[in-house]
Amino acid sequence: MSRLRPVYLVDYACYRPPSHLHAPRQQFIERCKLAGCFSESAIEFQHKILERSGLGDETSIPEYAHCIPPKPSMASAREESEQVMFGALDALFSNTSIKPKDIGILVVNCTAFSPTPSLSAMIVNKYKLRSNIRSFNLGGMGCSAGVIAVDLAKDLLQVHRNTYAVVVSTENITLTGYSGQNKSMLIPNCIFRVGGAAILLSNKSVERRRAKYRLVHVVRTHCGADDKAYKCVYQEQDEAGKMGFSLSKDLMATAGEALRINITTLGPLVLPISEQLLFFTTMVAKKFFNAKVKPYIPDFKLAFDHFCLHAGGRAMIDEMEKNLQLLPVHVEASRATLHRFGNTSSSSIWYELAYIEAKGRMRKNDRVWQIALGSGFKCNSAVWVALRNVKPSSNGAWEDCIDRLPGCHVQ
Repeated sequence: MSRLRPVYLVDYACYRPPSHLHAPRQQFIERCKLAGCFSESAIEFQHKILERSGLGDETSIPEYAHCIPPKPSMASAREESEQVMFGALDALFSNTSIKPKDIGILVVNCTAFSPTPSLSAMIVNKYKLRSNIRSFNLGGMGCSAGVIAVDLAKDLLQVHRNTYAVVVSTENITLTGYSGQNKSMLIPNCIFRVGGAAILLSNKSVERRRAKYRLVHVVRTHCGADDKAYKCVYQEQDEAGKMGFSLSKDLMATAGEALRINITTLGPLVLPISEQLLFFTTMVAKKFFNAKVKPYIPDFKLAFDHFCLHAGGRAMIDEMEKNLQLLPVHVEASRATLHRFGNTSSSSIWYELAYIEAKGRMRKNDRVWQIALGSGFKCNSAVWVALRNVKPSSNGAWEDCIDRLPGCHVQ
């Protein structure tokens, strides 16, 4: 059996929306009032969600949403995707000096917008990528799809030698805004914001010298066989025929169970033997002897130096911090990302990694755990090891604000 080729993360870039797209919380509520489609109860509910969400006043919404009244269209949705994807890719190509025609593999993930031609074709056309490129477009896979895209690129890099793979993780919220009154479907309006990231991977041995990280593990968990898990994040029409995404009351419990299953698989790969023994002893006692003992939560702080937890919302971060028994410093990047950029779906874990770098905390041999949770329901983990003391790349997403974060308002 041939040895697996190392997969290097050469560099990545996160899109930083221009300031004219910022949506301060109070302004967002005023625009909801002017839209004319929400009842007073729906507006008040969104106001409460925003106040508790952990989002700040510099998160961004698409161009169309700044119009009164907003008029979403296919053209404006394409415009949003172009701005985000091309913005991130331009920065990536500039920072790495890689020519677009050198790219052999392209993987794009976006849950809610799947036009024809595809988003991957949009990129091929824009950058005139070569005709034999292996391109893939992943849709409908939720906020955890960024790790799925990395996993797919990793597998392809085992087959195709001496090449580069670009992963673009983004979301499009132009056509997903909900204009009805159902409270469970109003929450996504309040937390999802514009964002995206472009990641350059390679199996070229020569790239090890300048690469930031090496991919160590990817562990994927899919709980879709369970009906409650399958429907806890669900796109549907409400009673009035308005389309949106509903979040069920089982969401946090489902996320916790998906995380538990994921760490059960990941633990033996990364934890010290002492932690593995404690974990599996309590698990066996509970399963076979019906012992009334609390499941032992392994101390993942012994395995990882940095944590990039999906910035799905304040409650989601709180739950993972509690379940994994982390300290405030371990979730600082997630809370700061939620505050500054909002929930950018699958790209949030890359904004968090960029935050850690911008703070100057990433040292050679540090291990990073990216945890992504999303519809399906899925929990996916990616583990990276830093190949050097990592400095932030030029024109990074945090350049304009890193010195004032986290700050007392990031909680």
